[in-house]
Amino acid sequence: MSEFYRMCLIVCPLVFTAGFVDAIAGGGGLISLPAYYLAGLPAHIAAGTSKMAMSIGTLTAAGGYIKARKLDMKVSLIAAAGSFLGSCAGSSLAIIISDSMLKAIMLTVLPIVAVFIVVRKDFGSEKAQPNQKALKHTGVTAFMIGLAIGCYDGLIGPGTGTFLILAFTAVLGFDLLKSSGCAKVVNLASNIASVIIFVLNGKVLFARAAPATVCAMAGNFAGMKLAIRGGSKYVRYTIFVVIGLLFVK
Repeated sequence: MSEFYRMCLIVCPLVFTAGFVDAIAGGGGLISLPAYYLAGLPAHIAAGTSKMAMSIGTLTAAGGYIKARKLDMKVSLIAAAGSFLGSCAGSSLAIIISDSMLKAIMLTVLPIVAVFIVVRKDFGSEKAQPNQKALKHTGVTAFMIGLAIGCYDGLIGPGTGTFLILAFTAVLGFDLLKSSGCAKVVNLASNIASVIIFVLNGKVLFARAAPATVCAMAGNFAGMKLAIRGGSKYVRYTIFVVIGLLFVK
Protein backbone atom coordinates (compact mmCIF):
# COMPACT_ATOMS: atom_id res chain seq x y z
CA MET A 1 0.00 0.00 0.00
CA SER A 2 1.42 3.38 -1.00
CA GLU A 3 2.17 6.02 1.62
CA PHE A 4 -0.57 8.29 0.21
CA TYR A 5 -3.30 5.63 0.40
CA ARG A 6 -2.18 4.62 3.89
CA MET A 7 -2.47 8.24 4.95
CA CYS A 8 -5.99 8.47 3.52
CA LEU A 9 -7.04 5.24 5.22
CA ILE A 10 -5.84 6.43 8.63
CA VAL A 11 -6.39 10.18 8.46
CA CYS A 12 -9.61 10.67 6.52
CA PRO A 13 -12.06 8.83 8.85
CA LEU A 14 -10.52 10.50 11.90
CA VAL A 15 -10.55 13.94 10.28
CA PHE A 16 -14.25 13.49 9.45
CA THR A 17 -14.89 12.65 13.12
CA ALA A 18 -12.78 15.62 14.19
CA GLY A 19 -14.77 17.97 11.95
CA PHE A 20 -18.05 16.56 13.26
CA VAL A 21 -17.05 17.15 16.90
CA ASP A 22 -15.47 20.52 16.12
CA ALA A 23 -18.62 21.87 14.47
CA ILE A 24 -20.67 21.09 17.58
CA ALA A 25 -18.39 21.91 20.50
CA GLY A 26 -14.84 22.58 19.28
CA GLY A 27 -11.84 20.43 20.13
CA GLY A 28 -11.52 18.69 16.77
CA GLY A 29 -7.75 19.13 16.81
CA LEU A 30 -7.56 16.59 19.64
CA ILE A 31 -8.65 13.97 17.12
CA SER A 32 -7.19 15.21 13.82
CA LEU A 33 -3.63 15.96 14.93
CA PRO A 34 -2.88 12.48 16.35
CA ALA A 35 -4.25 11.03 13.10
CA TYR A 36 -1.43 12.67 11.14
CA TYR A 37 1.09 11.38 13.67
CA LEU A 38 -0.25 7.85 13.15
CA ALA A 39 0.21 8.33 9.41
CA GLY A 40 3.90 9.05 10.01
CA LEU A 41 4.07 12.81 9.40
CA PRO A 42 6.66 14.81 11.39
CA ALA A 43 5.24 17.00 14.17
CA HIS A 44 5.45 20.41 12.47
CA ILE A 45 4.24 19.06 9.11
CA ALA A 46 1.36 17.29 10.88
CA ALA A 47 0.38 20.48 12.71
CA GLY A 48 0.47 22.62 9.58
CA THR A 49 -1.38 20.13 7.39
CA SER A 50 -3.99 19.54 10.10
CA LYS A 51 -4.55 23.29 10.56
CA MET A 52 -5.04 23.76 6.83
CA ALA A 53 -7.68 21.03 6.53
CA MET A 54 -9.51 21.91 9.75
CA SER A 55 -9.55 25.62 8.89
CA ILE A 56 -11.47 25.00 5.69
CA GLY A 57 -13.75 22.64 7.60
CA THR A 58 -14.38 25.39 10.15
CA LEU A 59 -15.24 27.74 7.29
CA THR A 60 -17.91 25.24 6.17
CA ALA A 61 -19.45 25.09 9.65
CA ALA A 62 -19.27 28.87 10.05
CA GLY A 63 -21.14 29.31 6.76
CA GLY A 64 -23.87 26.96 7.95
CA TYR A 65 -24.34 28.79 11.25
CA ILE A 66 -24.44 32.14 9.44
CA LYS A 67 -27.02 30.88 6.95
CA ALA A 68 -29.18 29.53 9.79
CA ARG A 69 -28.70 32.81 11.73
CA LYS A 70 -27.53 30.94 14.83
CA LEU A 71 -24.92 33.51 15.86
CA ASP A 72 -24.41 37.21 16.60
CA MET A 73 -22.46 38.43 13.57
CA LYS A 74 -21.31 41.72 15.11
CA VAL A 75 -19.96 40.01 18.24
CA SER A 76 -18.34 37.29 16.10
CA LEU A 77 -16.45 39.72 13.87
CA ILE A 78 -15.20 41.87 16.76
CA ALA A 79 -14.04 38.79 18.65
CA ALA A 80 -12.46 37.43 15.44
CA ALA A 81 -10.28 40.56 15.17
CA GLY A 82 -9.07 39.99 18.72
CA SER A 83 -8.57 36.29 18.04
CA PHE A 84 -6.32 36.94 15.05
CA LEU A 85 -4.08 39.25 17.07
CA GLY A 86 -4.13 36.94 20.08
CA SER A 87 -3.12 33.92 18.00
CA CYS A 88 -0.09 35.78 16.69
CA ALA A 89 0.89 36.82 20.23
CA GLY A 90 0.31 33.31 21.61
CA SER A 91 2.65 31.77 19.06
CA SER A 92 5.41 34.08 20.33
CA LEU A 93 4.66 33.30 23.99
CA ALA A 94 4.91 29.57 23.32
CA ILE A 95 8.66 29.99 22.95
CA ILE A 96 8.97 31.47 26.46
CA ILE A 97 6.59 29.40 28.63
CA SER A 98 7.69 25.90 29.63
CA ASP A 99 5.69 22.74 28.84
CA SER A 100 5.39 21.91 32.55
CA MET A 101 3.73 25.26 33.28
CA LEU A 102 1.27 24.82 30.41
CA LYS A 103 0.34 21.33 31.63
CA ALA A 104 -0.17 22.63 35.18
CA ILE A 105 -2.52 25.34 33.91
CA MET A 106 -4.55 22.84 31.87
CA LEU A 107 -4.83 20.29 34.70
CA THR A 108 -6.09 23.05 37.02
CA VAL A 109 -8.59 24.70 34.69
CA LEU A 110 -10.28 21.70 33.04
CA PRO A 111 -11.73 19.99 36.16
CA ILE A 112 -13.05 23.36 37.35
CA VAL A 113 -14.80 23.92 34.03
CA ALA A 114 -16.31 20.42 34.07
CA VAL A 115 -17.62 20.80 37.64
CA PHE A 116 -19.05 24.23 36.80
CA ILE A 117 -21.09 22.83 33.88
CA VAL A 118 -22.37 19.92 35.99
CA VAL A 119 -23.45 22.19 38.86
CA ARG A 120 -25.01 24.85 36.63
CA LYS A 121 -27.84 22.84 35.07
CA ASP A 122 -29.13 25.89 33.16
CA PHE A 123 -25.69 26.81 31.79
CA GLY A 124 -26.06 27.59 28.10
CA SER A 125 -29.76 26.80 27.93
CA GLU A 126 -32.13 28.99 25.96
CA LYS A 127 -33.70 30.09 29.29
CA ALA A 128 -30.42 31.34 30.80
CA GLN A 129 -30.30 35.05 31.63
CA PRO A 130 -27.78 37.29 29.80
CA ASN A 131 -25.05 39.05 31.76
CA GLN A 132 -26.34 42.63 31.76
CA LYS A 133 -23.03 44.23 32.79
CA ALA A 134 -21.16 42.52 29.96
CA LEU A 135 -23.89 43.43 27.47
CA LYS A 136 -23.34 47.15 28.19
CA HIS A 137 -19.84 46.79 26.77
CA THR A 138 -20.44 44.00 24.28
CA GLY A 139 -17.83 45.14 21.75
CA VAL A 140 -15.01 45.41 24.26
CA THR A 141 -16.02 42.16 25.95
CA ALA A 142 -16.14 40.28 22.63
CA PHE A 143 -12.74 41.62 21.59
CA MET A 144 -11.16 40.59 24.89
CA ILE A 145 -12.68 37.09 24.65
CA GLY A 146 -11.23 36.72 21.16
CA LEU A 147 -7.86 38.15 22.20
CA ALA A 148 -7.47 35.91 25.27
CA ILE A 149 -8.60 32.66 23.67
CA GLY A 150 -6.86 33.46 20.39
CA CYS A 151 -3.69 33.77 22.45
CA TYR A 152 -4.47 30.35 23.95
CA ASP A 153 -4.88 28.94 20.43
CA GLY A 154 -1.45 30.18 19.41
CA LEU A 155 0.08 29.13 22.73
CA ILE A 156 -1.50 25.70 23.33
CA GLY A 157 -4.21 25.05 20.71
CA PRO A 158 -6.47 22.07 21.52
CA GLY A 159 -9.96 22.97 22.73
CA THR A 160 -9.97 26.56 21.47
CA GLY A 161 -13.49 26.28 20.04
CA THR A 162 -14.75 24.74 23.29
CA PHE A 163 -13.33 27.55 25.41
CA LEU A 164 -14.83 30.14 23.04
CA ILE A 165 -18.26 28.55 23.46
CA LEU A 166 -17.89 28.53 27.25
CA ALA A 167 -16.73 32.17 27.28
CA PHE A 168 -19.56 33.48 25.10
CA THR A 169 -22.05 31.58 27.25
CA ALA A 170 -20.64 32.46 30.68
CA VAL A 171 -19.76 36.09 29.96
CA LEU A 172 -22.35 37.29 27.43
CA GLY A 173 -25.15 34.90 28.39
CA PHE A 174 -25.57 33.38 24.92
CA ASP A 175 -27.12 29.92 24.74
CA LEU A 176 -24.69 27.16 23.76
CA LEU A 177 -25.92 26.91 20.18
CA LYS A 178 -25.49 30.64 19.52
CA SER A 179 -22.10 30.52 21.25
CA SER A 180 -21.07 27.63 19.02
CA GLY A 181 -21.94 29.65 15.92
CA CYS A 182 -19.93 32.65 17.14
CA ALA A 183 -17.02 30.38 18.07
CA LYS A 184 -16.71 29.08 14.51
CA VAL A 185 -16.14 32.57 13.08
CA VAL A 186 -13.69 33.50 15.84
CA ASN A 187 -11.79 30.20 15.66
CA LEU A 188 -11.54 30.59 11.90
CA ALA A 189 -9.66 33.87 12.41
CA SER A 190 -7.12 32.33 14.80
CA ASN A 191 -6.72 29.36 12.45
CA ILE A 192 -5.99 31.65 9.51
CA ALA A 193 -3.22 33.33 11.52
CA SER A 194 -1.68 29.92 12.24
CA VAL A 195 -2.05 28.67 8.67
CA ILE A 196 -0.29 31.75 7.30
CA ILE A 197 2.68 31.06 9.57
CA PHE A 198 2.78 27.35 8.67
CA VAL A 199 2.53 28.01 4.92
CA LEU A 200 5.23 30.69 4.99
CA ASN A 201 7.52 28.23 6.77
CA GLY A 202 6.76 25.38 4.36
CA LYS A 203 5.04 23.20 6.96
CA VAL A 204 1.93 22.26 4.93
CA LEU A 205 1.75 19.26 2.58
CA PHE A 206 -1.00 20.40 0.22
CA ALA A 207 -1.31 17.03 -1.54
CA ARG A 208 -1.95 15.35 1.83
CA ALA A 209 -4.21 18.14 3.02
CA ALA A 210 -6.54 17.92 0.00
CA PRO A 211 -8.38 14.63 0.81
CA ALA A 212 -8.38 15.49 4.52
CA THR A 213 -9.95 18.86 3.73
CA VAL A 214 -12.87 17.18 1.95
CA CYS A 215 -13.43 14.95 5.00
CA ALA A 216 -13.12 17.89 7.40
CA MET A 217 -15.72 19.84 5.40
CA ALA A 218 -18.10 16.87 5.37
CA GLY A 219 -17.67 16.30 9.11
CA ASN A 220 -18.17 19.96 9.94
CA PHE A 221 -21.28 20.12 7.77
CA ALA A 222 -22.80 17.05 9.45
CA GLY A 223 -21.95 18.30 12.94
CA MET A 224 -23.32 21.75 12.24
CA LYS A 225 -26.61 20.31 10.99
CA LEU A 226 -26.97 18.11 14.08
CA ALA A 227 -26.19 21.00 16.44
CA ILE A 228 -28.75 23.29 14.79
CA ARG A 229 -31.40 20.55 14.80
CA GLY A 230 -30.76 19.55 18.43
CA GLY A 231 -30.15 22.99 19.91
CA SER A 232 -27.98 23.54 22.99
CA LYS A 233 -28.52 19.97 24.25
CA TYR A 234 -26.07 18.33 21.83
CA VAL A 235 -23.53 21.10 22.32
CA ARG A 236 -23.60 20.58 26.10
CA TYR A 237 -23.10 16.81 25.84
CA THR A 238 -20.27 17.13 23.33
CA ILE A 239 -18.47 19.70 25.49
CA PHE A 240 -18.14 17.05 28.22
CA VAL A 241 -16.52 14.69 25.70
CA VAL A 242 -14.06 17.34 24.53
CA ILE A 243 -13.12 18.35 28.09
CA GLY A 244 -12.48 14.68 28.87
CA LEU A 245 -10.20 14.37 25.83
CA LEU A 246 -8.33 17.53 26.81
CA PHE A 247 -7.81 16.27 30.35
CA VAL A 248 -6.51 12.91 29.14
CA LYS A 249 -4.15 14.66 26.71
